[in-house]
Amino acid sequence: MSNRTLSLTDDLYAYLLKVSLREDDLLRRLRDETLAMPQANMQISPEQGQFMALLVKLIGARNVIEVGTFTGYSSLCVARELPEDGRLVACDVSAEWTSIAQKYWREAGVHERIDLRIAPATETLQALSSGGGSGNYDFAFIDADKESYREYFELCLGLLRPGGVIAVDNTLWDGAVIDEKDQSADTKAIRLFNEYLADDERIDISLVPIGDGLTLARKR
Repeated sequence: MSNRTLSLTDDLYAYLLKVSLREDDLLRRLRDETLAMPQANMQISPEQGQFMALLVKLIGARNVIEVGTFTGYSSLCVARELPEDGRLVACDVSAEWTSIAQKYWREAGVHERIDLRIAPATETLQALSSGGGSGNYDFAFIDADKESYREYFELCLGLLRPGGVIAVDNTLWDGAVIDEKDQSADTKAIRLFNEYLADDERIDISLVPIGDGLTLARKR
């Protein structure tokens, strides 16, 4: 028994992957291709992708939003758990990075479920709202520029149905959130965002210590 979250050593993390990770060859190849890129640190961990796929399955999600798609690992994990008529709106500004994603989406046979929008995410989310999307989405994943987290969150919350879930990545920020010497714009933005959600009575909240910290917010 433990009265606090266990720290993961390298060996214990390897054991966690060994006994629980069900990453298939397609996901592994996508992750390996991404790891060869200079921006590889933007890649989510495989166990986090699997965890989000399970969340989507548990809540019976049909309509999903992703803010920050990168090379498509998280969207691939999630899209494969959607029903045939499910839809994932993927927001990103990079045609280069998402071209890798599209290659794997097609190979997985889920490309028709994913609506990729190459534009600033705020524009896409506002368009969804003005187009009658408010209250029609079940799940949202936010993993993009940190200074815009609060704006993305507010827009996604408006699009979610009651009982829908928003997952926000990097909310532990490699531990920098508690380093008073770190006053970078991204770190300060995440601190402020975490404090903002802590007192938000519109949601139920849990910050899960998986990957780089994943905050789950359920709309009441």
